[in-house]
Amino acid sequence: MLVSGRAMTTANKITILRILLVPFFVVELLYYLRSGHEWHRRAALTAFGVAAALDGVDGYVARRFNQKSELGAILDPLADKLLMVSAVLALSWSHSAGLGQIPWWLTGTILGRDVLILLGIMVVRFTTGTVVVRPRLMGKWATVLQMTVVIWVLLPWDRGRGGPWLAGWCLGAAICTACSGMLYLWDGMRQFSAQPASAAIKK
Repeated sequence: MLVSGRAMTTANKITILRILLVPFFVVELLYYLRSGHEWHRRAALTAFGVAAALDGVDGYVARRFNQKSELGAILDPLADKLLMVSAVLALSWSHSAGLGQIPWWLTGTILGRDVLILLGIMVVRFTTGTVVVRPRLMGKWATVLQMTVVIWVLLPWDRGRGGPWLAGWCLGAAICTACSGMLYLWDGMRQFSAQPASAAIKK
């Protein structure tokens, strides 16, 4: 059952709440980086943790109560990208003694995959008129590991020292992110090649 894209379902309301938490998270994180006041870090960590938890809640509500909608199909990945991109960029530039730092090679992997997927969607949609993005388990693992990295960096006991645990989370997130990007690219190539518009023109 597909709910009309104009319907404001409970799942969509939860997703909108996730989007509204993003600017709050960014502002609190920037205030912490500027002032070093601990309550700003706690507020940023709480906002990110709630938004990350609601990522699973809105999906469960949509499946459990048949609230899948066209609006939700747009807002859900948008909420994920806004949250993760803002977090990894801010924490890659972080030079606070109270925080760890996300390595730029992980940030580049995350942003590179997202740009690749976006360009692929645009090409397939422009060429064939339709595109189907099929969720991948590897993509879900990548998201979970990315969120783990952010939370690990924000936790007070990390204190900028990184360590083997942070390096391990970053490596796992990078591998899953890169693999999921290749799988999405493979799906896009299959959709593209299955359309008559992609066939060679016979002279």
